[in-house]
Amino acid sequence: MSDSAPVAVGVDFGGTSIKLGVCRGADLLEVDAPIPTQGHDGPVALIRVIADRIAKLQERHPDICAVGVGVPGLVDFDNGFVHVLTNVPGWKEVPLKKILSEMTGLPTVVENDANAMAYAEWRYGAGQGLRNVVALTLGTGVGGGLILNNELYRGSQFSAGEIGQMSVHYQGVHGHYGNLGALEKYVGNNQIAEYAVRVFAQAGLGKTAADCTPRAIAEAAQAGDPVAIQIWHDVAEWLGTALASVAWLLNPDAFVVGGGVAQAGSLLFEPLQKKMQSMLSTVVWEGLKILPAKFSNEAGIIGNAALAGDSVA
Repeated sequence: MSDSAPVAVGVDFGGTSIKLGVCRGADLLEVDAPIPTQGHDGPVALIRVIADRIAKLQERHPDICAVGVGVPGLVDFDNGFVHVLTNVPGWKEVPLKKILSEMTGLPTVVENDANAMAYAEWRYGAGQGLRNVVALTLGTGVGGGLILNNELYRGSQFSAGEIGQMSVHYQGVHGHYGNLGALEKYVGNNQIAEYAVRVFAQAGLGKTAADCTPRAIAEAAQAGDPVAIQIWHDVAEWLGTALASVAWLLNPDAFVVGGGVAQAGSLLFEPLQKKMQSMLSTVVWEGLKILPAKFSNEAGIIGNAALAGDSVA
């Protein structure tokens, strides 16, 4: 990475912990100890803890020029306003950008966490050099971000890219917002485990949800378990149905897939490619890449720091 790239702090805001890191481009110069998300006396108290950590990082990295924060919720990007923060009580209509920039004295960017991951992968990761990239994370839920014509596309209310809320069955399972057949109700970590318990039971095998984490199912499939292999084919069917619809709508250069579920590797990616190819014309499919994400747990830190650094460069 060029020494001329700006140095910025990336803050990855999770439901249980907050991770901070100092980056120059994609280079992680330092990762701070995580901050517990819960147990603080309201949003301002937690923001103060984050600001204090940033101040200490500035002592060791005086060339820090900006801060980027990614949150798992709905964000007003222009105003740096968090409408609601998933799984964190009290975080409603919080002017995070204003508070944190006043506390740190640094330009601050506030972004949705999936958008930050998408930006990291497009700027420095698997999607680098591509003009149109759809990135998604497969974990507890399904998050997505859109890079269109070399820009992060946020939508009119900054809510674009929520692939997890797309329907894969118009009479299916109720989603969080009343949307039937929402993708994340089929391919989230817990949903895959629940589905696997049912499939193993049908095969005469009694297993618990704890036995059926995506990692455990992947290990069983790699060992040749036909039931586990079929489960990954089913996950690929659901995911491929959604992504084929996105491909018809946006005609991207690539899908970049990250998150814990994506660690299944070829068990997921091979049937996923076959499913999508079966639903797309040659024109749309030709040249379309389905890529594993380059960054893992550090994607949020790198993406948020890159957004912040690029905003002041």
